[in-house]
Amino acid sequence: MKILIIEDDIEAAEYLRRGLTESGHVVDCAHDGEVGLQLALQNDYDVLLVDRMLPRRDGLSLIRMLRADGRTTPVLVLSALGQVDQRVEGLRAGGDDYLVKPYAFAELLARIDALARRATPTEAVAPGVLQVADLELDLERRRVMRAGQLIRLQPRELRLLEYLMRRSGHIVTRTMLLEQVWDLHFDPQTNVVDSQISRLRAKIDRDFGSPLLHTLRGIGYRLGDER
Repeated sequence: MKILIIEDDIEAAEYLRRGLTESGHVVDCAHDGEVGLQLALQNDYDVLLVDRMLPRRDGLSLIRMLRADGRTTPVLVLSALGQVDQRVEGLRAGGDDYLVKPYAFAELLARIDALARRATPTEAVAPGVLQVADLELDLERRRVMRAGQLIRLQPRELRLLEYLMRRSGHIVTRTMLLEQVWDLHFDPQTNVVDSQISRLRAKIDRDFGSPLLHTLRGIGYRLGDER
């Protein structure tokens, strides 16, 4: 994903930038509200991380300007102001989520993922069906089809495919897969992810014209039609 951080604390912004970059995201930073507003208006971002207390233009004013301009980019408000009325004010200003400082980086990543899922339409065939190009996953029947052909997957492969389809078009890191598919919050130092990805790729790509499951060496994986 492409993410814009608008944070006047340079050390905090750099910490976020480094962590998000290591998670496979492309990150820009702005350290005041005016620069942040211009970057948000001039570029297409998947998610904005906006501090409330900013020089030159405060965070909530910035969000209101974006919404007034018709921009629907998901915004996660970051603030040390954590009273209920302050959180409500942030959401009513146009923020999509509100995270109170200090926060855990893992929670920040989870909230970014949640915002991206809301903004990425995947159920394109019918309710309960995910589709990426000619690949379909019926969530109720747990049935996978590609180009009209039935593909048989094991339960773990189904869970892996569902997660990738819900994040289609976005980079998914090895750490994200370990946490979301295997429910592991540590690195087991094995090739379990690589081997499962390889088996899934053989089933959904091998007998079809264009590959959908792509490996970004040293970064992660992405599911999508890149023609």
